[in-house]
Amino acid sequence: MRLSLALILLLLGVWGIPGGLGDRAPLTATAPQLDDEEKYSAHMPAHLRCDACRAVAYQMWQHLAKAEGKLHTRDSEGRQELSESVYTDVLDRSCSQTWEGYGVREVNQMKRLTGPGLSKGPEPNISVMITGGPWPTRLSTTCLHYLGEFGEDKIYEAHQQGRGALEALLCGGPQGACSEEAPATKTEL
Repeated sequence: MRLSLALILLLLGVWGIPGGLGDRAPLTATAPQLDDEEKYSAHMPAHLRCDACRAVAYQMWQHLAKAEGKLHTRDSEGRQELSESVYTDVLDRSCSQTWEGYGVREVNQMKRLTGPGLSKGPEPNISVMITGGPWPTRLSTTCLHYLGEFGEDKIYEAHQQGRGALEALLCGGPQGACSEEAPATKTEL
């Protein structure tokens, strides 16, 4: 317990001067100010669609990899391959999950979707992430949209080529969510 308290004090920057913060300013953070679209709209805001797509690709990849890891048989090339009924079910479950751990925070005056599988980039010392609310539904809707657009077979084929191939399929291309040419008025997800 004593080590934990010392570690916490060290991380907070109060080590060395009893009751003081030394020469460090106190850390403060405020929640991102969401506009009406970010608060109330049913669709994923355009400026967060690339992050959402990358989160969906990561979750699909994770769910499929976990299901493959449970297999005890391998195909002729030594790979673990799921049957069509299994990968269809796994992909459906990946979309209907709770999407815990995802939310929005502000990084360098820019709102970003954050959570598992999304690169962190430069991290602020302290930040506030807004979770819950419309974000889980938006992510689930985005996921289901990609299932409908590409189909389970094509998604599983891309998964077998690696996480990067799956992300490229879902998010890349000239009209993909992460394309610089993607129109801001793209069909709402």
